[in-house]
Amino acid sequence: MSSSNRHGYGGGSGEEVRASHILIKHEGSRRKASWKDPEGRVIKNTTRDNAVSQLKALQDDIVSGKVKFEDVAARYSDCSSAKRGGDLGPFGRGQMQKPFEEATFALKVGEISDIVDTDSGVHIIKRTN
Repeated sequence: MSSSNRHGYGGGSGEEVRASHILIKHEGSRRKASWKDPEGRVIKNTTRDNAVSQLKALQDDIVSGKVKFEDVAARYSDCSSAKRGGDLGPFGRGQMQKPFEEATFALKVGEISDIVDTDSGVHIIKRTN
């Protein structure tokens, strides 16, 4: 039944959220290449622990107010959304990987998540609406 509501249209609540994220890929990521690393040379040599350490350092700088989330995403995120400051636009339930979806829907607007693991890599997420 949930597949008929895949994009939040019809049935169910159709609730949508909007979020930005910063993705750091690592050796366990399903796709080991990104706009920053088209050959995947860095990604293939990055452990999950190293990716988490990088992300935590970036998160500390954002939370302390030293840098803006959008600027960090634009510079460091392995997702192509980096060119939009990490903005993924609005999405409903069933459109993102489950851990990402659950973390985003649990956040209040303006809040930043802890580290979230998906098949893509490790993320921090900022709910923007």
